[in-house]
Amino acid sequence: MSTADPSNPITSVNPITSVSPGYAAPGIYTNQALLTRLNLDLRGRIFPVERETLMLLPESVLLGLFPQGLILSKPASWEGGDDGVFTVDFNSECFEFILDFWADAQAAFYGTPTSPGLFHAQQSIPPSPTDPNSDINQNPLLTKQAIIVLREELEYFSITTPGALARVDDQGLANDELRALKRAAGEALASKRQIFTALQRNVNKENNQAEQHLIDMLCMSGFNRDDEWGFRACEPTRNLISSMALVLLKTGIVHPGSPGAPADLSAPIIDDRQMGTAQKLLLFWRKPARKCWWDGVEVEVPKSTTSTENMSVKVWARRVWTLELSLI
Repeated sequence: MSTADPSNPITSVNPITSVSPGYAAPGIYTNQALLTRLNLDLRGRIFPVERETLMLLPESVLLGLFPQGLILSKPASWEGGDDGVFTVDFNSECFEFILDFWADAQAAFYGTPTSPGLFHAQQSIPPSPTDPNSDINQNPLLTKQAIIVLREELEYFSITTPGALARVDDQGLANDELRALKRAAGEALASKRQIFTALQRNVNKENNQAEQHLIDMLCMSGFNRDDEWGFRACEPTRNLISSMALVLLKTGIVHPGSPGAPADLSAPIIDDRQMGTAQKLLLFWRKPARKCWWDGVEVEVPKSTTSTENMSVKVWARRVWTLELSLI
């Protein structure tokens, strides 16, 4: 596999390659006495999750769930069942969105009792000595469902004018008006759900061709230019908006009956050009990479907590994107 382009706005940032002590990497189990099921308490909402399901989640998500690491092995004195509760500071709706997408993707690829799925059909692709893309031993995209995971953490700072009702007191603490203004600014930003608008604005301002290449690559691989975040919400205790987008990777494998497939197609075939693009995303398999940039926008918020009129407020946003590829 070729080395990542240092000018790429994602790969130019040091990827997350290490994990916290006690964190079990996906697919690696060194202790036989492992919990088979965990109950995750996500801000008051309990999710019973099988260990195998948890370990299939993106590493960037696991690090968000367990920033201090997670011990999956049972203590020597453990006598109960696999019903321990782990308290996790993570949005429950985002976690549910991820689990639902994972379940749907697995069912479509590996099949159900009533449908064989794509995996079964792809085993009939004949290997070619001159085409490594057709060899299931060399190309993991033939035997695994690939999912592009894109996260955004948007930290925002509202700029107030001197003498405004929204201000801080002598101790530097925000008054009620300022807290309300920050909440309103966050809600206004959260309502802007299109994924690529902010990055495209930065491309247009800076004429950054590497960032344009990133957008083009993602849109060739499964996203559409007008796609919206699948999940987007303000964090309850911080001026932060968390967003998540998941999309199946376009591998270039054409199945009979799929849109655009030849009418006489009887077995899956591979579009080598699209497969080549898809394989570039393997650079981010188990190697989440990040990009950070600042963005200034204006949003409309109420003039005060008692006013029905709006005013424009300048907001500075620090956006951090995390890109990762998952194979399930």
